[in-house]
Amino acid sequence: MNRFGEDKIELMAPAGGFDSMQAAIDAGADSIYFGVEQLNMRAKSSINFTLDDLEEIAQRCGKKNVRTYLTLNTIIYDHDLSIIKTLLNRAKEAGITAVIASDQAVIHYAKTIGVEVHISTQLNITNIETVKFYSLFAHTMVLSRELSLGQVKKIADAIKKENVIGPGGKLVELEIFGHGALCMAVSGKCYMSLHTQNSSANRGACVQNCRRKYKVIDIEDGHELEIDNEYIMSPKDLCTLNFLDQVIDTHVKVLKIEGRARAPEYVSRVIGIYRQAIDAYYANEFNQEKVAVWMSQLETVYNRGFWSGYYLGQELGEWSDKPGSLATQKKIYLGKGVHYFSKAKIAHFRVESQSVKVGDDILITGPTTGVVEIKLPNFRIDDKEAERAERGDDITFELDQIIRPSDKLYKIVEA
Repeated sequence: MNRFGEDKIELMAPAGGFDSMQAAIDAGADSIYFGVEQLNMRAKSSINFTLDDLEEIAQRCGKKNVRTYLTLNTIIYDHDLSIIKTLLNRAKEAGITAVIASDQAVIHYAKTIGVEVHISTQLNITNIETVKFYSLFAHTMVLSRELSLGQVKKIADAIKKENVIGPGGKLVELEIFGHGALCMAVSGKCYMSLHTQNSSANRGACVQNCRRKYKVIDIEDGHELEIDNEYIMSPKDLCTLNFLDQVIDTHVKVLKIEGRARAPEYVSRVIGIYRQAIDAYYANEFNQEKVAVWMSQLETVYNRGFWSGYYLGQELGEWSDKPGSLATQKKIYLGKGVHYFSKAKIAHFRVESQSVKVGDDILITGPTTGVVEIKLPNFRIDDKEAERAERGDDITFELDQIIRPSDKLYKIVEA
């Protein structure tokens, strides 16, 4: 519990596939959120799950007491209605914890069949009166991303003071965005992709054309404006780690980490770091020395640079000055799993590209394995000790984690 006698803030992790889901569970997430097929805001950029995956998601997460949230937060048209009803029915049968929704059709049907509803950030909740309205339908509200921490705390305090009760008979809870990619749109609602590529971001099909270089030209005289930063519509990633104590002190209940389109090692690293930071806060061990170490670790995985969003009162965004990721490390594909000898705890991999040597930092990912990061121990080729393996070699080495033929092997190097 925190200094206000409240339970720990919930750490919510992205799951774009089973490998990321397992990585989130292993890294200490309290909940995961995921999409199924096309009706979610990452329909284009993430792998996404299928209807038939719902039971396995609920089962694997349930064993670790990890809550599961189905994102069904796109614009819904008439021809989608039968699909959302089928999806919600299956989610209820499987035991999925809740649905994150923005369309009234989804909210209404979920409430009708008894599925817990969380209000998506797409509905732009920015004040207590809006919270009161949606408390008729939902237990958790995801606040607008454009609020300051002061505004967030004011809403949280008002919920407690005015005893705003949700459908479950408990006080309404608030969720905020804690880390990851931000876009130029207001809480995710953008038409740029639709206008330029006929691919609607509000239907989960954003092509991220705001991340590109642009020139600004005066149509009347042809003068091109001089812009120091060419990526004028591509914000840096949000990071709340260095003021996480202030975030928790607002009394929000859920901290969401963005990244359903990110690799499983991203999920593992970011969730693991925020888990450490949250636990340190509640143990009165959160300090800037630890933050400095955590920040350097965050920089090793995908990021566009970091800023604090609007939480600390900035009026304007901070923009990226380079395309793509600024991560200090990158992964290089080496090969795939062949077999695991359980009794001897020996992993067998086939090297399909590049080379690898004893002591290299390696990464193993897979749908049930999640993420394993180690230094490559002494290994054997054709039952003989070796220091280096090349493309085409089969290597075996001791590993406590069970691996499977679908698992992939990478080498981690400096970017």
